Amino acid sequence: MSGKVLLRTLVYVSLVLACAVVLLPLLAVFLTSLKTSQEMSRGSGALSLPHDWLNYHNYVTAFRAGKMLRAFWNTAFILVFSIGGTVLIGSMAAFAIDRFHFRLRRLVIALFLIGSLVPSVTTQVATFKIVNNFGLFDSRWAPIVLYMGTDIVSIYIFLQFIRGIPVSLDEAARIDGANTWTIYWRIILPLLKPAIATVVIIKGITVYNDFYIPFLYMPSENLGTISTSLFRFKGPFGAHWEDISAGAILVMVPTLVVFLFLQRFIYNGFTRGATK
Repeated sequence: MSGKVLLRTLVYVSLVLACAVVLLPLLAVFLTSLKTSQEMSRGSGALSLPHDWLNYHNYVTAFRAGKMLRAFWNTAFILVFSIGGTVLIGSMAAFAIDRFHFRLRRLVIALFLIGSLVPSVTTQVATFKIVNNFGLFDSRWAPIVLYMGTDIVSIYIFLQFIRGIPVSLDEAARIDGANTWTIYWRIILPLLKPAIATVVIIKGITVYNDFYIPFLYMPSENLGTISTSLFRFKGPFGAHWEDISAGAILVMVPTLVVFLFLQRFIYNGFTRGATK
């Protein structure tokens, strides 16, 4: 009996520690966003309470000086085209791998896995030259093209769902005169709604939070995204951490709201994909 109590205690302690590891940094950012520059200059601790809980000046500064409105527009533009391309290319690739039988099918899957294992930093020089030669550098289409390169996770999710769709549906459609494109567009794609929701959320959060690609391929000030806009508060003589924290809260709120409303699609998508 004592062993069960000890085990249960360890479980709860580990859960509390895990919650603390996740929530303490968020709490520190929130508290910092409410502090004044004088409080920060005095070296107050990250978890110390602000003097004025209604100090929203940092949020106004972050929204205006960080040009958040334009940054949200640029991010939304990149998100729509990147996610749309990922869903279309990923579902097509999964449909071809599952429904078409050809000699090099296993090799294609292996190449996708190998490509995902290669660190992206090692190929950035070649990637930068390709993007620059296509004339996409310093435009919103540069990150869109790079994000549309579907990763193996998206293909795997679509592949697991397509394997659960009976081939008899394809055969019945072919008897009625449907071609391959019609089968994909009218039959397969509508049945992939849970998988599409999962890919949209995962890919969307990845693109939304990415800093490296927008910073490297869109150096112009009017092309900043929400991740690069926070970099405006980093100067040669230090960083305005109170403004950066306020900007970080503004950036995190949309992600948290979307995740809270759509989290069931993430769990259901992975669970159904794993059991098919």
